[in-house]
Amino acid sequence: MPGGHAPGTAERDLDDRPLVVVWEATRACALACRHCRASAQRRPAPDELTPAEARDLLAQIGRIRPPVFVITGGDPLERADLFERIAEAAAMGLRVSLAPSVTARLQRQTVASLAALGCAGIQLSLDGADAETHDRFRGCPGTFARTMRACGWVREEGIPLSLGTTVSTHNADQLDELYELVGSLGAARWDLFFLVPAGRAQAGEMIPPTLAEAVMIWLAAVSTDAPFAIKTTEAPQLRRVLAARRPDPNGRPAVGDGKGFVFIAANGDIRPSGFLPLVAGNTRRDDLLATYRRDPLFRALRDPDALTGPRCSQCGYRRTCGGSRSRAYAVYGDPLADDPLCAHVPPSPAPSASGGVPC
Repeated sequence: MPGGHAPGTAERDLDDRPLVVVWEATRACALACRHCRASAQRRPAPDELTPAEARDLLAQIGRIRPPVFVITGGDPLERADLFERIAEAAAMGLRVSLAPSVTARLQRQTVASLAALGCAGIQLSLDGADAETHDRFRGCPGTFARTMRACGWVREEGIPLSLGTTVSTHNADQLDELYELVGSLGAARWDLFFLVPAGRAQAGEMIPPTLAEAVMIWLAAVSTDAPFAIKTTEAPQLRRVLAARRPDPNGRPAVGDGKGFVFIAANGDIRPSGFLPLVAGNTRRDDLLATYRRDPLFRALRDPDALTGPRCSQCGYRRTCGGSRSRAYAVYGDPLADDPLCAHVPPSPAPSASGGVPC
């Protein structure tokens, strides 16, 4: 769904409960991706949730019943009790999607086992239209070829396939080719993550605002006839571009960064996003839903009138877009500041007849 919102979303719904819950099951991963949000390491961190603590977390998520529940990492396949936890979540009626790394742990039988557990979706990373670009980005030769094989396994098992691309200076010139490749691989969705300088990612790898705007316009155009859904992450500006082409009569807000979205780190820290390293609580001692509803940080992120940046705070799209709060924090140290990716300049208020500015 272009722009990152769920059907029927309203601001009051987002205040009540998250629509998307993401659990970072582990930070362990065999890859060394240059953009890794988690700064993943080879071995699990000693403070990761124990199996018992993970079961308690799943019980909390089960009471929320989010439409989207994603288990990510690091590489979630590095977690020893992962399949047990997926089975428990499925028994609660949760629709579990998995975002594994393409390593030796991801085999055909792995995908078959996930299908047997009722996995609702698998997202694989595709960060280049060719092996050279993708493998350089992922930090491991041969990953592109393994990803192509894994896509086939996911399709053969009947699990909806999502492909995630981190848009950066390394691959922005390949988006046309990537669009064609995503279609040829039979993906149900293409999720474009616009790089946030967090973890290993560097600010110099972000594409400039003018190019980002051109990419949004292109995405809005191709989404009309694309054979798969298109979604952006940390780039809600697509909502503004889409509104200019196809106004949304419901004015639904984009989901992200504490607004319909909550992230649980491997150690149980409750955060508005995996890209926003501000901690509101910890599931070892705090209730997940209560933290989402009541924590001052989460409440501010859901309030478009709390924005402090001179452009975002005055933008007519601040309710339906609101900018990336993670990128604002990464660049300016303030999650309520302007999103540096955005090229849109809100029109200045017209002066009143008395020469002042109207209220």
